Amino acid sequence: MTPVRTPRRRRPFALATVGALALAAAFAAAHADTPAPAPASAPASEPKGPPPLPAPLTVSSRPDAGPGERLFLEKCAMCHGPNGMGTGLLARRSDEPLLEKRTDLTADFVIQAARMGIGNMPAIPRGEASDAQLAAIAHYLAHDAAPTSRKARR
Repeated sequence: MTPVRTPRRRRPFALATVGALALAAAFAAAHADTPAPAPASAPASEPKGPPPLPAPLTVSSRPDAGPGERLFLEKCAMCHGPNGMGTGLLARRSDEPLLEKRTDLTADFVIQAARMGIGNMPAIPRGEASDAQLAAIAHYLAHDAAPTSRKARR
């Protein structure tokens, strides 16, 4: 019994591969005489790469901080400081993304936003910041009187 031969299907692929290699070799030979362009040298006064990030806000960077400011630095500045993701997200919606520099915040708004969450900011549970700690942070950030309690409103 004679084995049946099947037609070879690899020939077109092999021819295409050989053709591509021949073109690459011809291109390399044609451009072998051309020197590579010299990299453009930047003036020494221009910095290379992006500007450096601002220093992170820490309690040790502000030794004279009051209690609300200390709590803000401990619990909020990692997101709402100059390097924080919250600052970048607020920059899309607010003229002043740094919470410490805003003048339109009320203590009640800060407490409500922290406890309920707002936008991409998750809710801050009492296990992470007690009511007293959050009130101190809110009073530090707000430009109004101390936060009003529900009992005082009635």
